[in-house]
Amino acid sequence: MTNNNNKFDVVISGGGLSGSLLALSLSTLTKTDGSLLSIAIIEKAIPEKISAETISTHKNQNNESNQNKSAQPLFDDRVLALSHGSAAYLQKVGVWPILNNDACAITSIDISDRGHFGKARMSASEHGVNALGYVVDMALIGKAQLQVLAQKKNVQWFSPNSVSDIDWQGSSQAEPHETSQNKTQKKITITLSSGDELSTSLLLACDGAHSPCRQLANIDVSHYDYQQCALIANVSTEKNHNNKAYERFTEFGPIAMLPLKPSAGEKNRCSLVWSLSPEQAKRIQSLDDDAFKLELTAAFGSWLGDITYAGKRDVYPLVLLQATQQTYHRMALVGNASHTIHPIAGQGFNLGLRDVEVLANLVSKALKNNQDIGSFALLQNYQDNRIKDQKEVIQLTDSLVTLFANDLPPLVAGRNIALSAMNFFKPLKSALVNKTMGY
Repeated sequence: MTNNNNKFDVVISGGGLSGSLLALSLSTLTKTDGSLLSIAIIEKAIPEKISAETISTHKNQNNESNQNKSAQPLFDDRVLALSHGSAAYLQKVGVWPILNNDACAITSIDISDRGHFGKARMSASEHGVNALGYVVDMALIGKAQLQVLAQKKNVQWFSPNSVSDIDWQGSSQAEPHETSQNKTQKKITITLSSGDELSTSLLLACDGAHSPCRQLANIDVSHYDYQQCALIANVSTEKNHNNKAYERFTEFGPIAMLPLKPSAGEKNRCSLVWSLSPEQAKRIQSLDDDAFKLELTAAFGSWLGDITYAGKRDVYPLVLLQATQQTYHRMALVGNASHTIHPIAGQGFNLGLRDVEVLANLVSKALKNNQDIGSFALLQNYQDNRIKDQKEVIQLTDSLVTLFANDLPPLVAGRNIALSAMNFFKPLKSALVNKTMGY
């Protein structure tokens, strides 16, 4: 039975990057009576920087195992490339001032095909901006979002907790103070692993690639295995990166070197994302640091001189996951719950951030017009918008993966001509830069 304290306007499953940003984006929106939206976040891990008063815990026989699960960090130690548009949105919601000193600006990008003549160069100055994008630790973004979110009294955390069941029929019962429009609103009821029940008009699934909410809605997922892994590490180089990012296509797989801010003892720092076959990734991960530095220097080339330091190496399988639909009854999929893409163009988190921005704008408009925030019309608008954006980004990443993974002479010649021509054909270059910048 849902009690009055567990009725929320919006429930968000997952408090990671997308979930916490979405809560932050919705937290300032007001209803027609002037009150703020009531928002619940369901999260397995206990978030840092959130006051105890806004976290609901449930002590039961499973609590000890739940606590052990919550020991896993909410944000991992990967590095993200933020587009210009993503940074602008983080500025809008008050997060960017906290991140600004830790984010490394990308003022230029070099794209090249190792062993061939094709090269393309992009610069921020050409396009009238200070930076094409920024590179920053995922954990720092998450902590900054939580720091701002901690000030919001209308956001309640249920943690450590998770969604175990959803009653899609919910209830049409209204509170005595609700308007006639609200009395006809249907709600859904969410059962948590703790046994608590939450009632809401809108459920937002930000719960990752294995989304429990998506599974409970029986939404299918298209799956494509690239037969590649991403080897990720922070490295230091002999030469200064000068805020330049490199995308280097090699016979060993695409290598991205993203500029990082200096840290104690390491000035010329870069974030490495190296796409490899599973066999290559296993071999290279097993190398000692000195052998790895030599192999990376040989594959990447002399653009930044020798690799002088190599940090911890992690390997992630690369797959394309895409939900066959973005919405269900009073529910929308957001971020990795909706799509997981190849990192070749650095667009994964940026695509998810645009999910957040579009959804927040639609909810804001609905509230201003005294409309149901979980209506079919709103969710259909969200789905139509996101499908178009997803298709464009996935086509871009898939084209790059396919084009540069093939060594057939006609394709090699064609891609190198295209790279070189991009420097002189401004409409083509501008279209690529605009998509990279998130516009």
